[in-house]
Amino acid sequence: MADQGSRRTHRLRRWLIIILITPVILFSFYTWMSLTWSYSHGERAGYVQKFSQKGWVFKTWEGELAMVSMPGTMPEKFYFSVRSDSVAARINSSLGGRVALVYDQHAGVPLNWWAETEYFVTDVRVLEPAGRP
Repeated sequence: MADQGSRRTHRLRRWLIIILITPVILFSFYTWMSLTWSYSHGERAGYVQKFSQKGWVFKTWEGELAMVSMPGTMPEKFYFSVRSDSVAARINSSLGGRVALVYDQHAGVPLNWWAETEYFVTDVRVLEPAGRP
């Protein structure tokens, strides 16, 4: 009889571990997929007007690109994140000039530990250097 009770306890313990571990594994897999799989890829041009490093767990560079379609109109703002320090250094060196940011959109990232936005800038091209009329 004691042998049957220990089997039940062992079986119950195994099911509890499975029930507790499965959501952690699924959440980890979903997070990995959302950070590696790109929903869309594109490019935006404008002037970086705000760029700073922040984050609670993982430090990322967060920025704001002002996109002006026609002179005299209100600029549309594009909020973006940069995970690479080398890309962030190139953006910092081009502040004040017109740039084109190449980005990947990672929709559905579950927590903002990795970035504040879903747009991750992967490259930058300077279109007009700063100080040029």
